[in-house]
Amino acid sequence: MSYKKIGIIVAMDKELEQLQRLFSDGSVVVEKCGIGKVNAALGAAQMINRHHPDAIISSGCAGGNGEGVHIHDIVVSTQLVYHDVYCGTAIDNTTQYGQVQGMPARFDADPDLLRTSLELTNPTTSTPSESGGTVHPGLIATGDWFVDTKEKMRSILERFPEAKAVDMESAAIAQTCYHYGVPFLSFRVISDLPLVDTDASQYHDFWRTVADRSFQLTRTLIERLKATSPSLP
Repeated sequence: MSYKKIGIIVAMDKELEQLQRLFSDGSVVVEKCGIGKVNAALGAAQMINRHHPDAIISSGCAGGNGEGVHIHDIVVSTQLVYHDVYCGTAIDNTTQYGQVQGMPARFDADPDLLRTSLELTNPTTSTPSESGGTVHPGLIATGDWFVDTKEKMRSILERFPEAKAVDMESAAIAQTCYHYGVPFLSFRVISDLPLVDTDASQYHDFWRTVADRSFQLTRTLIERLKATSPSLP
């Protein structure tokens, strides 16, 4: 696959500032979509129509599930799902919880992007990434909740116990990319662990103490993708 242009979408100014520092090449476009699923879908559609990227990466931070996932670790999406979507069974009793009717039950990450990201480290042996944490491949669950209590996180994990991380944008970007046929991957730094954080203090501490290296692995991934694209100048 040739990646002449790569789009990176983030939700917040803090994430935008971190990543814009890392990319000055015009072949990498970093844009902020805003928080939540609607903003994420609009931002992805605008990026696709305006810049025509060969791939889109959802980057930024996410809450971790706490089972072997730690703050500053990276979760790379193998699949993405909505944790707050339920279309019922009145029309189609095959639709699953988390599935938008007519769409896949889960959105698969692009296999080439996923393979390249996992080649950066060896998650089976807990090899540290350049961020100082470990890379975990797995399911990312998305919904319009800021998960700031144990109860909220537990309710999500009851439905999706294999979820490694929870955010508010990635599945919506994945759905948009699915619609347009654009390769997609979510690449998220863990900022907090809601199962052990009772007042979102970990999340706020993450932004007070975050170092540039927390997003360095995103840069490394992009450089690897560009290096494997023979048609790039």
